[in-house]
Formats: sequence, C-alpha cells, structure tokens
Amino acid sequence: MITILSGTALLLVTLAAFSLFSLKMPKGQKAMSGMADAAVATFLVEAILNYIAGDIFGLAFLKEVGLTSGAMGGIAAAAMVPIKMGVSPVLAICAGVAAGGYGILPGFIAGYIIGLVAPFIEKKLPEGPNVIVGALVVASLSRGAAYFVEPGVTKVLAVIGNAVSEATTASPILMGFLLGGIIKMICTSPLSSMALTAMLAMTGLPMGIAAIACFGGSFTNGIIFKRLHFGNNGNVIAVMMEPLTQADIVTTHPIPIYTSNFLGGGMAGIAAAVLRIVNNAPGTASPIPGMLAPFAFNPPGKVVLALVIAAVCGVIAGLIGSIVFKRFDEGEIKRRS
Repeated sequence: MITILSGTALLLVTLAAFSLFSLKMPKGQKAMSGMADAAVATFLVEAILNYIAGDIFGLAFLKEVGLTSGAMGGIAAAAMVPIKMGVSPVLAICAGVAAGGYGILPGFIAGYIIGLVAPFIEKKLPEGPNVIVGALVVASLSRGAAYFVEPGVTKVLAVIGNAVSEATTASPILMGFLLGGIIKMICTSPLSSMALTAMLAMTGLPMGIAAIACFGGSFTNGIIFKRLHFGNNGNVIAVMMEPLTQADIVTTHPIPIYTSNFLGGGMAGIAAAVLRIVNNAPGTASPIPGMLAPFAFNPPGKVVLALVIAAVCGVIAGLIGSIVFKRFDEGEIKRRS
C-alpha cells in the first residue's frame, strides 16, 4: 500500500507542477503544446516505423527512419517549443540542433529558455546582424541550458518513473484504475498527457495503461459531448480524435467531462493491466497514438482485445456520466425555478 500511495502521490505532485507551469508561466501552454508535438514527431514515429514496420514487417529502411526519429527527442523539443512560443524558425532550429544528444526534457527546458530570450535578441539587434548574432547566442545558450539541467532532471524523473512502475507492479489492477483515470483526465485537459509521459520517460506496463486509457476514454468523451449537447457533431469527432482541440468546451464543462473521463480511463486502464499491455514508446498517451503504439510490443490479438474492452468501458462510463449529469442539470434548473 505504501508503494501505491507513494507512486500515486509522486504522479500527482508532478501533475500539479505540470499544471502550474502550463497555466502560470509565460506562454506555458504554448510551450507544452510544442512538447507534445515533439513527442509525436519522435516517439510516435519511432514506435510505428521502428517496432511495427521494422521489427514486425522487416522493412529495414522504415526501421532506420524510426530509430533516427526516436533519437531526436531533445532536438525536436528544443526547436518546437520556441516555434510555438513565436520565435523565428531560424533561431528555433539553432536551439534544436545545439541540443543534440540530450533527452526530450532537457531539450524542452532549453527550448523554453530560448522562447523567452530570443524575442529580445530579435528586437534589440538590427535586421541582418540579429540573425547571425542570434544564431550564435541561441545555440550556445540552448546547449548550455541542456547541459546544466540534464543531471538533475534525469534523476528526479527517474525516481518518479520508478515509483509509478513499482506501484503498478505491486498492484496492477488498482494502479491500472488510478493511473488510467489520471492520465485520461490529463489527456482531455488543456495540458498534454503526451508531454507528461514523455517527460517521465514512462515505458512498460504503466505506459501501456496510459495508452489504452487514452483510447478508451475517447469514447467517453464522444458520448458525453453527444448526449449533453456540448457542441455539434464536428466537436464530437474532434474530441474523440484529439481532446486538446476542444479545450474551450472542456474548460467550460469541467465537472461532467473530467469525472466521466476518470471513470472511463480508469476502467480502460484496468483492462490494460489485466491483459498486461506494455508500451515502450513514451509520449504516446493520446487516442490515436495510444491505439497504434501497443501493437509494436504485444501480440496483435491481445491488443485488439484490450482496445475493444477499453472502448466498451469508455462507452459505459460516458453513458453513466451523461445520465448522472443530465439529471443533475435538470434538478438544478428545477431548483432555481
């Protein structure tokens, strides 16, 4: 029980810090969006092309593409984060290539620093020299930031990741529910479950739970949006494919959406835990990546079974949530009248 509590507590502390950064730091949400894009461009490509196309189908060229992409997490983060924050592509790429050899989180931190500093360089220097001088300063600063933070963040995240993994091993069903529910709530929030799981370098069964939970919970979102009339049919499809696209609706109706998501993600997470679905591609905690990545590490039949059960669980949670909160809203209207 202590292992479970410590693993869950560390995950929640990480989530709290993650939320504070995204909501309170300058351009925090844009930076996290860049982090998520970097995870897709590297870890998702690696999972599908290296492990599926390469290992399963024996396509050597695509395996090489996947391996190359997967090794570029730090570069992608250090470039995409400042781009999302409004830095010119030239300086952003300078920041990215200078962070070569570092992981995605040091790259993210380096990219965020560049995202704050580069605009001043671009404004203060005259046009022409600002590109040359800016490139040299940005490259040096990016590399220096990654070098400085890498030892500390690696140790801290290793502790958190190990605690979550140990808790999942100690009680897979309970942690399947808790981890699946928490990750699906993050997946639907304006934050990014892809960025969080990439930062934690989450792999194995915990990442399998996260991936399946995000897939199953997408059906919860679809049912909730449809039955509670949150937007039109286009919004329903969009929230099922990528919840971040519907952040405005989600933040307007947080209680029914997040509560139902925790239930749907938790139930789907139990299915993943019982079937022992593993996923060694961190950063693939999103509906579509979560559906595809597990095929690279598990027998296809077992993955299909997990996805079907997760979808059913997601639908059930959506129906329960829509019934409960529809009655709640009707009762509230009657009370006020």
